[in-house]
Amino acid sequence: MDSLACNLHNLTKLKSGVERLTLTDFRNYASLRIEADVAPVVLYGDNGCGKTNILEAISFLTPGRGLRGARLADIKRFIPQINDHNSFDFISPLNWAVAAEIYNNGEVFNIATAVEKSIRELDDSDDYRTCERRVVKIDGIKTASQADLGRYFSAIWITPQMDRLFRGGSQPRRAFLDRLVYAFDVEHAKRTANFEHLYREWYHLIKEGKRDNHWLLSLEENMAALGVAIAAARREQVAKLNTFIETEPDDIFPSVILKLEGVIEKALEHKAAVDVEDEYRDMLKRQRHLVAENENPDGINRTDFKVFFKKKNMPAELCSTGEQKSLLISIILAQTKCQTLYKGFAPVMLLDEVAAHLDDTKKEALLDKIKNLNLQAWITTTNPEIFASFRSDAQFFRIKDNRILED
Repeated sequence: MDSLACNLHNLTKLKSGVERLTLTDFRNYASLRIEADVAPVVLYGDNGCGKTNILEAISFLTPGRGLRGARLADIKRFIPQINDHNSFDFISPLNWAVAAEIYNNGEVFNIATAVEKSIRELDDSDDYRTCERRVVKIDGIKTASQADLGRYFSAIWITPQMDRLFRGGSQPRRAFLDRLVYAFDVEHAKRTANFEHLYREWYHLIKEGKRDNHWLLSLEENMAALGVAIAAARREQVAKLNTFIETEPDDIFPSVILKLEGVIEKALEHKAAVDVEDEYRDMLKRQRHLVAENENPDGINRTDFKVFFKKKNMPAELCSTGEQKSLLISIILAQTKCQTLYKGFAPVMLLDEVAAHLDDTKKEALLDKIKNLNLQAWITTTNPEIFASFRSDAQFFRIKDNRILED
């Protein structure tokens, strides 16, 4: 056994995963509790029964907007009700919540996240609007930031929507990369959220014609500092994964080369961060007119995460659907191994209909890797028989009528 395999084998003896998951008014579930082993879990049932909703709930135990990128208001359970006109209205609870008992390297943590409503006064008026925001508690104590979740739990996922990851616009790829960074840099989530907040404020000020130069300069200075820190973290993660993949290529899934295409990342290749901050601040000031003209300013919000099939020297977007799925799994596996070695605990895998576009050889290879890495993976399928080889290693749960039934 080589040194990498030996180190991984020793580290993955210390498991991490979800032991208990409780949902309240989340999507189609009024209430649901799952008691799981820290081992693979297969969820099966008909389309639309709520399998993916369970994976999404687990993804909310990490920073960010979950595996669907949904608005908080769209996640709560909606209940159809016939009104006086014999048509349907939808009522909904005020809140939704996800709670979990997390096992991590011999310790147990209780994590909970929910939505709470707050009232904000609108600028220059006496009107108010109701807002929803996520709150997070760890062992019963409310935390100041979602970023704290990354210290206790990590998840990585593949969904059917990601089958188009390499062919669509750059935003989903950028979000995918940022989630990879979260696992190594827990402050990255906070920085990206703060940058997006400042960017929206800056954008709206310009669009509304409020040319308060002092205010805009202050926003641009903060955006430049955050933007350079975000770009630097992205560059570091891409370099880390490229090095890992180069030295430890997978035996089944294809090797990839990862690249960043962005003006700020490019500038950081040969300039000090403090100098790039100054350039970014000046660039934002020069690009104010683009916002007024309904054009998109350049910066870290335009960075693209590019993936190449190394053996064919081909960009992922030109590869076949099956090859793209294999390339995506290659990145996920490299991230998982890399994180395990660097942080001492592996992410939980959330694999939604992962067998689609995989031949039997690659499907079985993926299952073998999950077993060998001692990972907890939550896998959904409409047909449990395609995971028959997993019967002795995984728990199987059937989802029906908003309930969960163990085999």
